[in-house]
Amino acid sequence: MAQQLRTPTPADAHELAKLHVACWKETYSDLLPEGFFDSAHDEQRLQMWNKVLADPNPLFRISLAENADGKLVGFAFSAAPTGNTEGIPSSVSRQLYNLYVLQGFHGDGTGQALLDAVLGGEPAMLWVESQNPRAIRFYQRNGFALDGVTEDDPMAPKITDARMVR
Repeated sequence: MAQQLRTPTPADAHELAKLHVACWKETYSDLLPEGFFDSAHDEQRLQMWNKVLADPNPLFRISLAENADGKLVGFAFSAAPTGNTEGIPSSVSRQLYNLYVLQGFHGDGTGQALLDAVLGGEPAMLWVESQNPRAIRFYQRNGFALDGVTEDDPMAPKITDARMVR
């Protein structure tokens, strides 16, 4: 992996929001309605990252991957589990909320490094798009297993997420 990992600062919110949107476009465009990626969506991501990066919550673990030119190419974010945690073992105290890498960097170890940075080998849960076999296989290689629970993503009408736990 030629990318370097680092912890973001509040000054990274704008570039991180742009990266988040770019990764979603690469990954989910075929599953989202036309016009989904509008200026309101971009602004929502920016507001989200401004809020997260300004929050000193010690449970937040965020890692950025940047190339030699300082361009962000991936990110990961974990924290305490929220939402549907019914049936999750009590030993699971972390949830992976985001792990995205630009497609041009898939398979080079960036995703693995980001996952390791925010979860290590800890028991955790995550939600993965059920029609993303590449991501599911990646998480399975890292000890996660589908547990049979699915839910529709309220932010993305055609996306069904499947829960994975390790």
